[in-house]
Amino acid sequence: MSRSCPYNKPRKPAFLSTPFPEAQDLGSRERPKSLRFLLNWKYLAVIAGLLYISYCFVFNLPIFAHPLPKHTGPYAVGAIDIEAPASPARNVDPNIRFKHAQHNNPAQPFQLDTVLFTLYYPATYADAKSSRVRRHPWIPHPISLRAKGYARAAHISHWLTDRIFTGAIKALVGSITIPAAVDVPLSDHATREAKHPTAFWRNKHVDQEVLESSKTGGHPIIIFSHGTVSSRTDYSHYAGELAARGYVVAMLEHRDGSSPGSIVMTKGSDRERTVLLIDESEVETLAGEPVSVEDFHKSQLLFREAEIEEVVRILQDINAGEGTTIFEQNSRNEGKDLANWTGRLNTDEMIMSGHSYGATGALQALRGGPDNPRRPFKGGLILDPGKSSGPLNEDISVPLLIVHSNTWSSRSSLFYGGRAHFDTVKSIVEANNDRGNPSWFMTSLGTSHPSVTDAPLLEPLLLSFTTGATIDVYQGLRQYVHIAEDFLGFVVGDGQLRGLLAEKAEFPQYDGGMGLGVWKPGQEGASHRERRKREEKVKERGEWWDWRKYWQVHVSPVGAGGKQKE
Repeated sequence: MSRSCPYNKPRKPAFLSTPFPEAQDLGSRERPKSLRFLLNWKYLAVIAGLLYISYCFVFNLPIFAHPLPKHTGPYAVGAIDIEAPASPARNVDPNIRFKHAQHNNPAQPFQLDTVLFTLYYPATYADAKSSRVRRHPWIPHPISLRAKGYARAAHISHWLTDRIFTGAIKALVGSITIPAAVDVPLSDHATREAKHPTAFWRNKHVDQEVLESSKTGGHPIIIFSHGTVSSRTDYSHYAGELAARGYVVAMLEHRDGSSPGSIVMTKGSDRERTVLLIDESEVETLAGEPVSVEDFHKSQLLFREAEIEEVVRILQDINAGEGTTIFEQNSRNEGKDLANWTGRLNTDEMIMSGHSYGATGALQALRGGPDNPRRPFKGGLILDPGKSSGPLNEDISVPLLIVHSNTWSSRSSLFYGGRAHFDTVKSIVEANNDRGNPSWFMTSLGTSHPSVTDAPLLEPLLLSFTTGATIDVYQGLRQYVHIAEDFLGFVVGDGQLRGLLAEKAEFPQYDGGMGLGVWKPGQEGASHRERRKREEKVKERGEWWDWRKYWQVHVSPVGAGGKQKE
C-alpha cells in the first residue's frame, strides 16, 4: 500500500468551506497605514481611559470633575456643621399644609424645628494640616437624597431615574471633599500673605492692621442664603475664600422646600425628618384651596427669614459664652472648640448676603435694619437677585452692593409690574443712595449665573458650554471675592472706598458691546504718554487695578470728581 502524501489531502465539500473566501484573505493581508493608525489611536484611547479610571479609583478622585482648589488667603479655613434647635420650634405659616403627608413629613411644610448651617472661619495652617483633620464631603450623605431632589427639579422623579441620578452624582462628584478643615480652632492671627491680593490687601502694613483688628472688634460675620435647588455646600469655595481673609461665613441650608433635600435631625431624638424640594402644586390652604405661586414664595421667604434670625441668635449666643451649650445641642456633633469663641465675633455688625432666590431673601432680611436686634445687618451683599422669586424689598437703610453676572444683565426680562428686572434693581440702588446709604450696582463681565458657585470649578468646560460664561472660572470667582472684600472692608472696616468702589458709574445700562476684555489700559488716554503711564500702573499695581476689563458699573455713590457724593 502506498503511503499517502500529506500535501494531497482531499478537499472539503463546497458547503463546508468558507462562504466568503475573500474575507479570509483580508485577515492575512497587511492593513492600510491609515487604518492601522486609527486602530492604534483607538487602542491608546481605551487604554488611557482605563488608566485614568484606575487612577481615580486608587486615589479616590472623581472620574470627570476637578477637585476643589485650595484657598488663597492669609488664613487657612475651618468648617463646622451646626444644627441647633429653633427657639422656639414653630410653624412659620400654619395656613398652608401638604395635600398629602409625604416625604416622611407631617402635614406642615413650613415647620421650623432646627436650623442647619456650616460655619467657615479663619484657622491656622498648622491646625489645618494636621493628619487628624477631617474634610466634609461636597455632597452630604446620603447622596440618594440629593439625587432625588435633582430628579424632582427636572420633574422626572421615579425609583429608576432616582437611582440613575444617584449613580451619576456618585461617579461625577461623590468623592469630592471641601478643602476646609473640620472642627479646628478659630484663629485671630494670619500666617501667610494672600496669593491674589486686591487693593484692600496689597500693602503689608494694611494687611496686618486689617487682620489684627479681629482681636478687638471680633471677626466680621457674613450670613449667606443659597438659591433654589441649592444647598449649604454649593458655595463652599466662595465662603472659604472669604473665611481665608478673616471673615466668619454662615452658609445656611434652607428647609423651605427650595433645597434638593435635607434631613432635619434633633439631638437626643432618633426620629429624623426629610425635607425635599417642593412646589406650590403639592400644598393647599387649610380650606383645601390651591396656593398661588406668589403666596407660596411669600411663605418660603418668611421661613427663610425665620431661619436667618435663628442663625443670628445662635452666633450671638456663641459670642456671649454659650459655645458649650450650642455644641451639646448640635445634632451634627461638631464644634467642640466653640467654648473658646467667646468675645471673638463681631455680632453687632453682620453682613447679609445671598444668591438668586437667596439674594431676594437677603434683601427682605434687611427690612427694619440695622437697629433690629434680630437682624443686626450693617450691609447687604446681593448676587443676582431672583427674577421670579417675588418682588424685591426696597425698605433698605444700610450700604448695599448688588452684583449681576453677565448673563443676568444681558438677558432682559420683565419683572413684577411689567418693568425690566435690570431697571428695578437699578432704581432700588439709586433710591438707597439718595437716602444716604452708599450703594453700588454692577455687572461682572464674562460670568454666568452659577459663576459664584462651586459648579464651574468642578466642571469648567461643561458649565462654560451650557451657561455661556467666557471668563476663566478661577478668575471669575476671584472677581466675586475681591469685590466682596472691598465692600466688606468699607462697611465693617475703615470705611475707605477701594478698588472698583472708588469708581464712578460709567454704564447707565448694560453695554453688550463692552464685554469681557474689550476695555484696554489707556483706552481713555488721548496721548501716547498717558497710555504708557496707565500701562505702567497696571504692571505696578497688578491685574486687579484694571477693573474695567472685568466690570461695568451702573450705579455708584462716587461723583464725577472721584469723591463720594454727599
